[in-house]
Amino acid sequence: MPKLYDSGCASRKPSWLKIRLHKSEAFAEVDRIVTQHGLHTICSSGRCPNKAECWSRKTATFMILGDICTRNCRFCATKTGHPLPPDSDEPSKVAQSVALMNLRHVVVTSVTRDDLPDHGAAHWAAVVKAIREQSPQTTIELLISDLDADTTRLDVVIASKPDIIGHNIETVSRLTPTLRSKATYSKSLATLSYLASKGVVVKSGLMVGLGETEEEVEETMQDLYKAGVRILTIGQYLQPTAEHYPVAEYITPQKFEEYKTLALQIGFDFCASAPLVRSSYLADEAARAIKH
Repeated sequence: MPKLYDSGCASRKPSWLKIRLHKSEAFAEVDRIVTQHGLHTICSSGRCPNKAECWSRKTATFMILGDICTRNCRFCATKTGHPLPPDSDEPSKVAQSVALMNLRHVVVTSVTRDDLPDHGAAHWAAVVKAIREQSPQTTIELLISDLDADTTRLDVVIASKPDIIGHNIETVSRLTPTLRSKATYSKSLATLSYLASKGVVVKSGLMVGLGETEEEVEETMQDLYKAGVRILTIGQYLQPTAEHYPVAEYITPQKFEEYKTLALQIGFDFCASAPLVRSSYLADEAARAIKH
């Protein structure tokens, strides 16, 4: 999901979008280690509003495969262009960071790498392997691109045996062609469905406030559930810059609660739904909530 600032609609931001810090001794310890060792997390670089709370829970998110995306989605602030080759030392660097931070749960995400023959699948697998070797007690969650819904690529990631694999549907079917670059609604569902068919615990995320209707949100939830998704996150879309897609509406906390109730009624094992929720919010709690 995009960064937490909204230059196009900042003057209209409601009070419930103010960040509330949740610092603790655990947060201070993680913050000290990150600063001392110069570690990179998307929690900091992405200005995540939930960084303090997640770090206090010993959960953090890392981004791999560089910071340049081969796609150009209208909601996302990530740079687009021609990425550099993958860093062969990155898996060990991420694993060392996870060990130093003594994380209970780690989320690994990346830019989309359509330029690579396998779209980065082998690199994902190498990161999981390296983390397992250094921190066997840490649960591992991946947030991957669609990998073009290629089952050979997906099998490489699946074989590395992360605890959870996520892929975000991002928005409702009607808005997907307007907002997403190359990705399609059907391809995302196919990716999620294949992961679930292989026994993977599958997660997805949805942004609201883009002009979707409540009926479309429910339809998307139903589609995700039928695809085998067990963990769902729903958060408010915030416009990264004036050049990005504008916010159509700020959804109230009450409506987010209604969406959460609906998701659990549909059958999802876990749903985090609130204005400031992002893909990795309460990720450790979601992992524990899965019904085996």
